Amino acid sequence: MITSMTGYGGAQADAGALGKISVEMRSTNHKSLDISIRLPEGFMFLEDKIKKIVEARIRRGRVICFVNVSPSEARTLCVNEGLLGNYLKAVKKISNKFGLSRDISLDTVINLPGVLTFSDIQQSKDRLSRYILPCAKRAVDTLVASRGKEGKALECYLSACLEKIKKHLDAVIREFNEALKKKLASLSSDDERAGFRNNSDISEELHRLEYHLGTLRKKLKYAGSVGKEMDFIAQEMQREANTTGAKTFEAQISSKVVHIKSEIEKIREQIQNIE
Repeated sequence: MITSMTGYGGAQADAGALGKISVEMRSTNHKSLDISIRLPEGFMFLEDKIKKIVEARIRRGRVICFVNVSPSEARTLCVNEGLLGNYLKAVKKISNKFGLSRDISLDTVINLPGVLTFSDIQQSKDRLSRYILPCAKRAVDTLVASRGKEGKALECYLSACLEKIKKHLDAVIREFNEALKKKLASLSSDDERAGFRNNSDISEELHRLEYHLGTLRKKLKYAGSVGKEMDFIAQEMQREANTTGAKTFEAQISSKVVHIKSEIEKIREQIQNIE
């Protein structure tokens, strides 16, 4: 079963006195696997571990992970006065050097990184990580399930497109064989018949279209990362359809080839969503 690269997943955990944890993951299309982890200050040591959790389940797509830790109300908030002093010294130096105003609002001060911290944050980091990583695993599980659900919808859509191509292709093959017999019978010499076949015979192109169509159908049932391979097959189908349209000598066949090309374009567009 194919998998979409688009999806959403999330999980929560209650760490008791340490607070509450939530992990959200969103994925979109990308040519390879691109993972971005947004962690609270002081938890960057978990970045590589969370990336490995994602890499173990997902092969392609841009995945953005948001980790939020909501501290317990019982924890004590404190001011890092030493860090704040360094900030203010730096601001004073800049203002004196460049002649800028030194007015600093309270909102600015409390939003400076690291100025406001919880007194027990350092002691709780390791304990919180024991909750964050399992929570991340559950979030990946829900993300994978979401991508799988999207993949089922994609499979239905692509199957419908392939079925339309099959019907048009069967009609083209049937009509071409009939038209070819009539055309060859109307020609008076072997040279004329050879020249006509060389310029207008689309038998090979139709055979390759049939082969690629069957291969693409099989790929829809494959598990794993098949998006790139399916895109290549669709490109080959498009090339064969273009050649067929250029060589055909019957208006009815040309019309059906246009429909085939239209369905192939739809398929190529949607294949960009497949892992």
